[in-house]
Amino acid sequence: MATIVNSTQSVLKDTYEYYLWTLSLSDKRTEGWPLVDSPVPTVIYTLLYLFIVWIGPKLMANRRPFKLTWLLVPYNLAMAGLNAYIALRLLTASFRLRYSYICEPCRQKYDPDELQIANAVWWYYFSKLLEFCDTFFFILRKKEEQLTFLHVYHHSTMFGFWWIGIKWVPSGSTFLPAMVNSGIHVLMYTYYGLSVFGPRVSQYLWWKKYLTILQLIQFSCALILGINGIRTGCEFPLWMHYVLIIYMISFIVLFGNFYMKAYMAKVRVD
Repeated sequence: MATIVNSTQSVLKDTYEYYLWTLSLSDKRTEGWPLVDSPVPTVIYTLLYLFIVWIGPKLMANRRPFKLTWLLVPYNLAMAGLNAYIALRLLTASFRLRYSYICEPCRQKYDPDELQIANAVWWYYFSKLLEFCDTFFFILRKKEEQLTFLHVYHHSTMFGFWWIGIKWVPSGSTFLPAMVNSGIHVLMYTYYGLSVFGPRVSQYLWWKKYLTILQLIQFSCALILGINGIRTGCEFPLWMHYVLIIYMISFIVLFGNFYMKAYMAKVRVD
């Protein structure tokens, strides 16, 4: 028994020391920024999100759904505006810095444009926390069909992954997926905001399926960049390339499956 306890203590000590070592490699520019220094807030918010996903539908089971039109319109338009701000800040700073879209190492420089990119990446990370509201609104409106594994997986993992981004690599090639995804989210939240008005407006929102196509293109490009980064030895943390590849494959499979069921199956039935 004493051997097991000692072994456990040794493993915990080694793990903690490894964690402290990784912290020593983190980007100094984002030290002290809200939610960045410790993973604890990100982990707590994510666990709280998953708890609400589990308990929320049970609490709403015998209640009437909320309409929330008064809240959904300003929320979605505000999220569209925030994502437009993020995308524009990343685009302008990366253009002035002449960032490569293929491989751009993360340098801990205090150039104003580098700091602008880091600041925009922080806002992108924070936007993933705000996006938890998407799920909460589904629950309050009793849209259980929207609470798919894809939806919950997407929302619960993005917040954590982007904490890693803002903690260790808040600039460099990190800018590209944040910029592209923010651009797509401008269209997505604009669509959501307009669709709240019902059939008289949604009949003109013919471009919903193209958002999924854009997302699939985005994931495919990110996958190719991750593979190319490993192949060419891009000066970026190697483990991040592998995580990116695995993560993008999961999204391609899940979003591809969603597209097939939502649009291809409908075409075959018609």
